[in-house]
Amino acid sequence: MSTAKPVTANIVWHPNTVTRAQREAQNLHRGAIIWFTGLSGAGKSTLAHAVAEFLHRQGCQTFVLDGDNVRHGLCSDLSFSMQDRQENIRRIGEVAKLFMEAGIIVLTAFISPYCQDRERVRNSVAANDFIEIYCDTPLEICEKRDVKGIYKKARAGQILDFTGISSPYQVPENPELVVNGTTPLPSCVEQIINLIIKRGIYLPATETI
Repeated sequence: MSTAKPVTANIVWHPNTVTRAQREAQNLHRGAIIWFTGLSGAGKSTLAHAVAEFLHRQGCQTFVLDGDNVRHGLCSDLSFSMQDRQENIRRIGEVAKLFMEAGIIVLTAFISPYCQDRERVRNSVAANDFIEIYCDTPLEICEKRDVKGIYKKARAGQILDFTGISSPYQVPENPELVVNGTTPLPSCVEQIINLIIKRGIYLPATETI
């Protein structure tokens, strides 16, 4: 058995010369993680991009991390097994933290089906840095929105470990906000923006939501 020290024993954290506070002061808003969770087709990506677009018009630095996009590169080596789903969310959490430290409002749109994985990300940052938004959309509506046909394939057994069909989704116990998937998009965006303002992440401009 090797007696060599783990690689991590030789790694030292190198602090940034430009601090998060300095970046936030330049951006005129705080960095934060806005975490959207819900079934496939619940409206996570649509909401995340709509909120990011509104904040961008306000002069905020934003970025959306989308589930499908991330699996094209950073997580292209992962399957949809429980273990790989957990690793997927772990990686996303680390990336989201880097964006936040850069003073950016990062919005993540991932099914993230397991409570413990979402809580792990939440607990890795300060309490006021993480906002969990549950997109509460009934399964039957998600299936009707299924432009990619993946629910149909999951029902036919062609896709295994599919959340909501053959794999569980654990509903958030205490999210900061629950949005109804059947509510008009502008109303949902308004709810989220009001929460972001209440949290002091950015100061509102005069634009109407």
